Amino acid sequence: MGRLRDGLIEWAARHLTKPRRTYLRILPTNAEQLRATAHKGDVILVDGDQRVSQVIKYMTQSSWSHAALYVGDELWKRFPSRRAELELQYGADARHLMVEALMESGVIASPVTKYVHLNLRICRPVGLSDEHRQRVVDELIAQLGERYDVDNFLELARYFFPVSLIPSRFRRRALEMGNQLTKEVICSSMIARALQNVGYPILPQVTPVDGPSPDGWLHRLGLRRAPYPALFHRNRPQLITPRDFDLSPYFAIVKLGAIETRFDYRRIRWA
Repeated sequence: MGRLRDGLIEWAARHLTKPRRTYLRILPTNAEQLRATAHKGDVILVDGDQRVSQVIKYMTQSSWSHAALYVGDELWKRFPSRRAELELQYGADARHLMVEALMESGVIASPVTKYVHLNLRICRPVGLSDEHRQRVVDELIAQLGERYDVDNFLELARYFFPVSLIPSRFRRRALEMGNQLTKEVICSSMIARALQNVGYPILPQVTPVDGPSPDGWLHRLGLRRAPYPALFHRNRPQLITPRDFDLSPYFAIVKLGAIETRFDYRRIRWA
């Protein structure tokens, strides 16, 4: 029975991660520009071309199906003895890496140009301190090698279910099915957890607060920053999707494309 289960899981994962025959690429991405633009701590959103990507995009009503965190040259700096290996494995991207979680591979480091043939977007956390950025990067690097474990075929079967039959209010929660480890390492959940661990918001519910803050006297003495006049409620990381980084007001959107600094629409030659 165990061999049958493993065989079903392997078949399902292979089928779900197979590239689709058709893919609409909106704008080409220049690899060199991507390397020069990405900063450590940036969230890179991917419009994936796999079957599972299409399901995730439909369930979350979004253009984005995958998220990775750019860590740049962190592995290069931390492991000098592995530099030759990194250069052999990643080539020009040995100092331009991102951390991502994949169904078939678990948590891995990948070259930032891996998805250069797909539609991409960079989401940059606004005002994230250097100390907290480093902690976020550290947390994701510490998870390298974790497996995207699937113990039950039903965890993958959800991606074969006709998603149009799932009521819209349940679609996002359908992505949360699975064992705890699977939910811990799913791509956007892993990044969201690291950011929330340093107190950085993704797309929280915000409740206005009337009246003075109880720690306002600390601020008046210069011992604490003035708090926002509202209460922020943390999201469950398992319910954070790639779309949330795009919609969040706390992330600056860095669009990639061949737009010149002194762009002049009057020079465009329309077909």
